[in-house]
Amino acid sequence: MSATVTTNEITIERIFDAPIELVWRAWTVPEHFKKWWGPKIFTCPVCEIDLRVGGKFLWAMRWPDGRDNFNTGEYLELVPMKKIVFTNKFSDPDGNVVPASYYGLPGEFPGDMITYVEFEDLNGKTKMTLHHTGLPGGEMSEMTKQGWNESLDKLADSLR
Repeated sequence: MSATVTTNEITIERIFDAPIELVWRAWTVPEHFKKWWGPKIFTCPVCEIDLRVGGKFLWAMRWPDGRDNFNTGEYLELVPMKKIVFTNKFSDPDGNVVPASYYGLPGEFPGDMITYVEFEDLNGKTKMTLHHTGLPGGEMSEMTKQGWNESLDKLADSLR
């Protein structure tokens, strides 16, 4: 595993001990996605995926106290078993875009963040490279990196 943070980008590489088809499904099938989305203290009670270019998603992360944080976005590129590219925005439960301050987050988040996820078959294992762009620098980038890494730890566990 490796992770780097620049001013407004995060890149994380992971190798999962699972075939590429299973890792792909974990990203694209709601019942699989719900098993791992969100940092370790969160669950994912809502996951709607319209998996097509131009299709939208709505994902929720539930805090232990019951509060939900929602994200929505649009799929920009889909290459089965190879690549997923999507916009990522904060939203309300209905998928309406809201500012980060809606959830009490500091920092200037842009209207759109873009996430690139690439998959590579390594003889039965899967190398996944995640590149998240458009983040504010500093603390929010560090928190986002930590959140992604905790989510990806849960993804690894869900693939066993």
